[in-house]
Amino acid sequence: MNVKALLVVILLWGACSNAAEDGSWSRFRGPNGSGIGQTKGLPLKWTDADYNWKIKLPGTGHSSPVVWGQRVFITCGHHKTAQRLILCVDAPTGRILWQREYNTQLYTQHSDNAYASSTPVVDAEGAIVSWTTPQQVLLLALDNDGREVWKREWGPFIAIYGSAVSPILVNDMVILHNDQDDPKANPSVYGKNATHEVGKSFVIAVDRKTGKTRWQTERTSEMCTYGTPTVYQGEDGRPQIIMATKAHGIYALNAADGKVLWELPGLFKGRVIASPVISEGLIVVSSGIAASGWRCVVVRPGSVDGKTPPKLLHEFARPVPMVPTPLVKDGLVFLWCDIGTAACFRLVNGQMVWREQVEGAYYSSPVWCEGRLYCATRSGEMVVISASEKFEQLARVPLGERCYATPAISEGVMYIRTTSSLMSLGPR
Repeated sequence: MNVKALLVVILLWGACSNAAEDGSWSRFRGPNGSGIGQTKGLPLKWTDADYNWKIKLPGTGHSSPVVWGQRVFITCGHHKTAQRLILCVDAPTGRILWQREYNTQLYTQHSDNAYASSTPVVDAEGAIVSWTTPQQVLLLALDNDGREVWKREWGPFIAIYGSAVSPILVNDMVILHNDQDDPKANPSVYGKNATHEVGKSFVIAVDRKTGKTRWQTERTSEMCTYGTPTVYQGEDGRPQIIMATKAHGIYALNAADGKVLWELPGLFKGRVIASPVISEGLIVVSSGIAASGWRCVVVRPGSVDGKTPPKLLHEFARPVPMVPTPLVKDGLVFLWCDIGTAACFRLVNGQMVWREQVEGAYYSSPVWCEGRLYCATRSGEMVVISASEKFEQLARVPLGERCYATPAISEGVMYIRTTSSLMSLGPR
């Protein structure tokens, strides 16, 4: 590898790991989508009096809060008008620093989806948000004062349930996984004689500062994916962007140029809603059919040079999650299922350690902090269990409202988003 190529590798990987180092929670599920918060002092149980602040949002939604420094970014929507809102909140006080509104058209989507389901990605320069309508796929960059820096649009977007994929940042590029439906491949949803247009699926990287396309990789459309990409650094040091879809299974793109490095098709019979997770050099991905989890697999990535192909190592015994993303910590895989069960498996061999009931229905994904898992029920309770080889339910705390979003953890504080509120919890 020459000096120039090595420098690119160092910059790319540095950008993927910066968020973990500075304590920010800059994308969906925090550092590289792991869901792991490196902080101390979060309470096990609390009441409304324990929040640092709690604010009513000017709209509703299921996107997660993201944090950079002293700023919290969140999106909202209006279900009656389809207006989208982007907010920047002062982390210490909860004061809304600025708010921007964008008008879009009403359209049909899943009853549990919203006009604010995609989580922003943030850095020192500001925030990048994404949303879709049947006419467009949009990426929008705002600076720290809420001024529009650039906007990109593609279209149309074909997915009967709407969208929720979140953008990520890799070095000086914004990556968006635009995966869409092929109505003819979904007769149970669109009907046997579907005449809808086939969605055009692709992965695109745009310049962080200008929004100009750096590369675009075409993909096959089948069942729209909702999982957010993650980044894997192989032994050769080159970052791979990891994604999962029904059409391609699990696959990797070269972060530098978008080239398909490897793929392992045929893994999933249903839709991929949960995001891929990487730990100890392995990839964990879950998928579902209809309204339940169907398969959760562990895959060893392939090599960039093609000499080592990807390999399915094992899968976990059902039930497995469809919507909540798995969490992996210290060689243990925690699967928090939509239907109200939680399970712990060994990453290395798929052996079950325990499986227990955690009453409730779940869309939120668990996050880890100080040996605990926090995950919110759809009806609005934060459930806390021990993240260990022994199951223990530690607490159930009412949030006062339905909750589909995943919490953010930054600088000792957990930010919890319910349907229409945002709360700060932790040391004052």
